[in-house]
Amino acid sequence: MTNPLKIGIAGGGIGGLAAACALQRQGHDVTVFEQSREYLRVGADINLTPNAVRALDGLGAGIAAAARASAARPTHRISRTWDTGEETSRLPMSDAAERQYGAPQLTIHRADLLAALAEAFPRERVRFASRCERIEETEDGVAVRFADGGEARGLDVLVGADGIHSAVRAAMFGADAPRFTGVVAFRAVVPTERVKDVPDIGAFTKWWGPAPESQIVTFPLNQGRDTFVFATTAQDAWHEESWTTEGSVEELRGFYADFHPHARALLDACDSVLKTALYERDPLPRWSQGRLTLLGDACHPMMPFMAQGAGMAIEDAVVLARALEGVAADAVPHALRRYEQARLERTARIQVGSRGNNWLRAGGNADWVYGYDAWQVPLAEPAAA
Repeated sequence: MTNPLKIGIAGGGIGGLAAACALQRQGHDVTVFEQSREYLRVGADINLTPNAVRALDGLGAGIAAAARASAARPTHRISRTWDTGEETSRLPMSDAAERQYGAPQLTIHRADLLAALAEAFPRERVRFASRCERIEETEDGVAVRFADGGEARGLDVLVGADGIHSAVRAAMFGADAPRFTGVVAFRAVVPTERVKDVPDIGAFTKWWGPAPESQIVTFPLNQGRDTFVFATTAQDAWHEESWTTEGSVEELRGFYADFHPHARALLDACDSVLKTALYERDPLPRWSQGRLTLLGDACHPMMPFMAQGAGMAIEDAVVLARALEGVAADAVPHALRRYEQARLERTARIQVGSRGNNWLRAGGNADWVYGYDAWQVPLAEPAAA
């Protein structure tokens, strides 16, 4: 590349590092500004459906291999009714998904995926302990001041991959607060040996509760050695957003005491549990302003009910890199508008669908989600502002 863009990415999570890897492969000068002092093994276990895995695979064979080394490949995606255990839908995954969509479903700990991405991006290009505090766009490019007094100037692009409380989003559209959904989530990991008698324990299984906010989801981890348990329920009294807050196993079991015995057996196997409140925002009409843009939870935080949060961030990263390929500095605003136009409708549809929590409950077509290819989706010219 003759004149690479100088790109800053606020946030070194999954979406930010995926974008960093994709943009660096194009020859851009990329720096990641990460607010933590180092990468820590925190966060939830995540489900990468075929659309996300295919996007990830295009970032390089090393990333793809590293992700697969620790992940599990669920055999099916199954829906069951909370009280009777009746199976209401079953989609074959694993090899069948790879044949149909070009990639399997992978279930993996967030830290393992983050490590795979971090290994592919030069550590010296990550500025740790750099929390964005002030952002402004000048004739010379974007300037960022950090909480520790440091700064970065002359950026051709600043990407806000800094989560639901995004400082980049606030700089663009003003400060506001995400909305508490009235739903809390519990999560735990148990050795699969303890729950081996639960039918289809190697599948991604969703137990649909009596209300949209009530569910239990399980899937294999660590190549099947462990099983992840994720349960949600309505509870207005709990607002703690941290993913590392300890919860009560007894409380967890109490919420689902009327569920089918196989579902309760999963909870009975839990020795400890973490608990967090779930927050979201409404879809945005636009993500970009001048040389600033957003991706992932910074622009479309969503409920976990379609298991697409991480997947949408990875798709964003790929489409953003494609939109900026070969672009001169003066054409950046136009390129960012092409990026957001390619992504707005899809992510908004998934945000709304995740909130409604009815997708694939009784079967249906998963192709519009799983069959999406971020490397091939057309990048049309944006509509006039």
